[in-house]
Amino acid sequence: MNYRHAFHAGNHADVLKHAVLARVVEYLALKDKPFAALDAHAGIGAYDLQSVEAGKTGEWQTGIGLMAEPFDPAVEAMLAAYRKAVAAMNPSGALRYYPGSPELILQGMRGGDRLIANELHPSDAATLEENYRSDRRLEVTTLDALQAVKSQLPLREKRGLVLIDPPYEERDEAEKVVQMLAQGQRRFAGGIFIIWYPVTTEAFVDRLLDGIHATGIGNILKAELRVKNTHEASGLSGSGLLILNPPFVLEDELRALLPALAIRLGVAGLGRQDVSWLTPKKG
Repeated sequence: MNYRHAFHAGNHADVLKHAVLARVVEYLALKDKPFAALDAHAGIGAYDLQSVEAGKTGEWQTGIGLMAEPFDPAVEAMLAAYRKAVAAMNPSGALRYYPGSPELILQGMRGGDRLIANELHPSDAATLEENYRSDRRLEVTTLDALQAVKSQLPLREKRGLVLIDPPYEERDEAEKVVQMLAQGQRRFAGGIFIIWYPVTTEAFVDRLLDGIHATGIGNILKAELRVKNTHEASGLSGSGLLILNPPFVLEDELRALLPALAIRLGVAGLGRQDVSWLTPKKG
């Protein structure tokens, strides 16, 4: 309950997570039928990069702050929805506000689509509700994330995505994520699930990935970006995404995007990346 994303908004982990999230939402919107999304750890929806919290860490400066210069066309095509969402919050052209996951999802939705934004932190949930009070596409819930997955799935629209990105502050949070995926997949087998995880130590990453692998759930694509070497005192040296049922073109797009991000966001040339199938690819 202590984690507040305002301190970390726009960092290198957000760039990876939100670029992919915006692209997946873009793919869901290509079909005429409505879709829904469950954001299990929603936060407040949008962040001021000039706030006291953001100023204390300055993490955004080595994340979204390094993204102004264009990449090659293939990478920019992958980033288009993400860049559009950031630009929509900064109409003057100067970077000040950063979209959280609810904002990114809503910007990609149509009028008939729906977002369930779940946030356990009481004041953050209240801020989220106030920020989007006039948007009828959004419903705010204040459940434990595992309970949200159990109670909200399957989505009545029959298509959509689930974003699971806890702060991993609790010792057993990796195990809870494994449980959330297992519960969610049983209830919503055809849905797209995006799990974010931090790279802090190799032991933590191995424990999480081994737990996911042990579920026996197939068709999980892994995309991991590291900006520096990982050791016990390195802090957040990178992050990764596990994507269940990814859109079929996403693998190739990630193989273009992640090397570019590793070069751009890597510290002193230490950036590296991996795009691979954690569990066997469908088909």
